[in-house]
Amino acid sequence: MRWALVKVCLAVTVMVVVAFAVPLGLVVQEMARDRAFSNAERQAATIGPTLSITTDAQQLHRAVESTDMGALRRMAVHVPAVHGEAAVIIGEPGWAGTEAVERTRLEGSARTVRAAGGGFALLQPTAIGTGDIAVVEILVPESEVSNGVSTAWLVLAGVGAALVVGSVAVADRLGARMTGPARRLAHAAQELGEGRLGARVPEDGPKELQSAAVAFNSMADQVMELLANERELAADLSHRLRTPLTVLRLNTASLGDGPAVEQTRAAVEQLEREVDAIIRTAREQRSTAVAAAGCDAGEVIRERMEFWSALAEDQGREVRLAGAARTIRIPVARPELVAAMDAMLGNVFRHTAEGTPFAVDVHETADAVIVLVSDAGPGIADPDAALRRGNDGGRTGSTGLGLDIVRRVAESTGGDVRLGSSVLGGTEVRVWIGLDGRETGQSGNRRAGRRKRRR
Repeated sequence: MRWALVKVCLAVTVMVVVAFAVPLGLVVQEMARDRAFSNAERQAATIGPTLSITTDAQQLHRAVESTDMGALRRMAVHVPAVHGEAAVIIGEPGWAGTEAVERTRLEGSARTVRAAGGGFALLQPTAIGTGDIAVVEILVPESEVSNGVSTAWLVLAGVGAALVVGSVAVADRLGARMTGPARRLAHAAQELGEGRLGARVPEDGPKELQSAAVAFNSMADQVMELLANERELAADLSHRLRTPLTVLRLNTASLGDGPAVEQTRAAVEQLEREVDAIIRTAREQRSTAVAAAGCDAGEVIRERMEFWSALAEDQGREVRLAGAARTIRIPVARPELVAAMDAMLGNVFRHTAEGTPFAVDVHETADAVIVLVSDAGPGIADPDAALRRGNDGGRTGSTGLGLDIVRRVAESTGGDVRLGSSVLGGTEVRVWIGLDGRETGQSGNRRAGRRKRRR
């Protein structure tokens, strides 16, 4: 589709350029020709007053030499025979030929003919004092007729090529804007078909593709929910088998000894282990699938802020939320993000006085989402100690477990958590959540360290 759009735009632009450039070039050529012959007519008219006064060869020769064309040896005056005197030619010999000069004298109208040595010859009839007709001949070289025409054609060709290149570039960008979201949608559909249930599509591009992306993400979420419900149902059904298995195990214990009894007891124990494995596998798959799918951070933050805003209103706190109005997908399970937000907002209410304002700001970059929770409270005496599990960081009555929850959520994506002073005058908790995959353990810590140094 992208190349089809480029080809169509190329064809249309070329047709428009040809339709306008060729006629414009012909007009420029005709204007150059008219300019050259108009100048020749003006030069021929300058000798007219002299011819109307005298036909003396010497005076005419001086008059011809005084003109621009005469000085360039491009003017000739054909004077007919008068009062018994022979016809004379003043200036250079004729370029048009005797026949063309005589025809111009007889017809009395100007004409343009091809010159013998190249170019054109303008023949201008002029009346003399005796009533006869003299012919003024002006040589117009080919260079003057085509003066500026080649430059005009080059300029038109350059403008046309620039228009074609520009239109192709614009069409390519428009095609990329259209095909990019479609290609991402197809890639996500392929990943979903291959079993990667966390595949989602950014909701950007044209409105139609945005609607398709929203529908795809909604479908993927429903598939995740159906699979989670199915696994939960399998786990629940397996869990229900534990009661009759327990009764069966107790009954086998009272059967006494013997080979058949031992075999029955072994079978019951094997069955119980299999049921436990089914339950454990179903739970783990559900947890992994939910984490892989991630969640919409904007929706979760808006929901938790709405929940805590009711308590803030009762306590007279001013609340501000910014940057969470759009869809922001992050590789964190919804329950984990809910727990992290509740931990940070709960700390604000727990460790600041009533009426203390607080704010939540969300910033999205190419590879991360940053959540800032700021308050106007007294702040934290030892920020580094507050991030260590079980340490209150200088806050009375705090276990330090809330910030540890937030830290584990951030580090599970390769991000980190930092404490500092906020613009409101109190504490600022900055949570950096990576968007390019989840990393845990030492590799995740090393990557988080690299990001810290880079920032």
